[in-house]
Amino acid sequence: MKVAIVTSEAVPFSKTGGLADVAGTLFKEYTDMGIDVLLFVPLYRKTKEQFANAIQYAGIEIDIPLGKAIRKCRVFTLKRESVKRRIGETETFKLADSPIHQFTHSVFFIGNDEFFDREELYSTPHGDYPDNDQRFTFFCKSVLEVCKKLDISPDIMHCHDWQTGLIPLYLKTVYKDYSVFTKTKSVITIHNLGYQGIFPQQTMERTGLGWELFNMDGVEFYGNINFLKAGIVGADIITTVSRTYAKEILTPEYGFGLDGILRKRTANLVGILNGIDYKEWNPADDKFLPYGYNKFRLSGKLRCKAELMKKCSFRGDSDTPLLCFIGRIASQKGIDILTDAVPQIIASGANIVIIGRGEEHYLTLLASMRNRFPDALFLHSEFDEAFAHLAYAGADIFMMPSLYEPCGLGQMIAMRYGTIPVARKTGGLSDTIEDRLSGFLFDEYSAGAFRAGIYKALNGYADKKLWHRMVKNAMDKDFSWRKSAAMYLDLYSGRKI
Repeated sequence: MKVAIVTSEAVPFSKTGGLADVAGTLFKEYTDMGIDVLLFVPLYRKTKEQFANAIQYAGIEIDIPLGKAIRKCRVFTLKRESVKRRIGETETFKLADSPIHQFTHSVFFIGNDEFFDREELYSTPHGDYPDNDQRFTFFCKSVLEVCKKLDISPDIMHCHDWQTGLIPLYLKTVYKDYSVFTKTKSVITIHNLGYQGIFPQQTMERTGLGWELFNMDGVEFYGNINFLKAGIVGADIITTVSRTYAKEILTPEYGFGLDGILRKRTANLVGILNGIDYKEWNPADDKFLPYGYNKFRLSGKLRCKAELMKKCSFRGDSDTPLLCFIGRIASQKGIDILTDAVPQIIASGANIVIIGRGEEHYLTLLASMRNRFPDALFLHSEFDEAFAHLAYAGADIFMMPSLYEPCGLGQMIAMRYGTIPVARKTGGLSDTIEDRLSGFLFDEYSAGAFRAGIYKALNGYADKKLWHRMVKNAMDKDFSWRKSAAMYLDLYSGRKI
């Protein structure tokens, strides 16, 4: 089976959020399992800068039509020696109309400086790039044209989120008669239905899709074109990132206007929980931690807590409860109810560390609270991987009061590190946390309900025997990608999961 993973970001090459972790780690897992897998991803400026010595031009240039305009797609790959070190086995291709090129076939970077040589992947602090419709129409078409050029016939084209949503529909329409795609089935994974890729109807001209598709059962969405809806309509299989979220998105509350079209496709909709990379997230062998530990030897966790408290200049001692939040500072993540609850949590005697970037008004509010509670609240609003690892290890309680959470990776990492989550009972949080066994769940989205959940956790923390048992239960959970990857492979093969 040949699988092509198509994504707008993937670790280690590019990242803005969890999509990159999922796509990149799934690709790596398939490679380790011996699956014939390809990865298609844009060649962003940051990728070129970080991997300058590992990426090479493959000698392939393809004209890509965008309405009446033509844009050049230049294809790049990883150098053979770098891939042997990073990915695994390599292959050669003989191009039909050009000389033989030696290059690895595992990763294809879609290059176009006009579209991808920018400071950020999708947006600036002032908003989304206004030509995102052109950028990702170009990306989708380029992936399919590269497959044609190199005579690559994927059995499965696994697309991720709205940026790749045109591909499943292209395979059913514009590209359906090309021989390389006659056996190709498409899968689209919805990581967060709140992001859909909605553009003016004039974008239809650039996509090359027929206007007969611009209707309620097609790509039309309140007079606009919706790229994610194109993927939902066109895909053979639709997946999302937890079983509970697969049910939630069928409702108006969580469906963001697409619940109707999703209900029509429920027979093809499946929830598969994401995983985490157990090599990267391993408290026993974490290069960012000053002390390693495991579920049988937790003294290292206590020493990590002492180090974290020292870095944050916190009051108290090793028995003082230490809570942390790591994630986007955004309303979806429940920052409004978290900020409302902070003064009472600190008044109860706990310390809080918050790590993340995001919405400016919340960051300003948190900064003022930090000034108000300098020895009990620490705010770190810059990306710092080492500090995040230390916080996962050194904290006692992990806060995740999300308004909605398709899957969530933070709670999985926290449990891996023996840090007990307090989370709202929604999406993947419901599927991964066992209330009062490996964490604490609350239902109502309110600061009061969140505080009640925190107080339950603090009472549990005071009972050392109970807490030790919960820490062990959390660390016993299996969130490795091997389990999730096997479910995807079963799905590709038509087996029930």
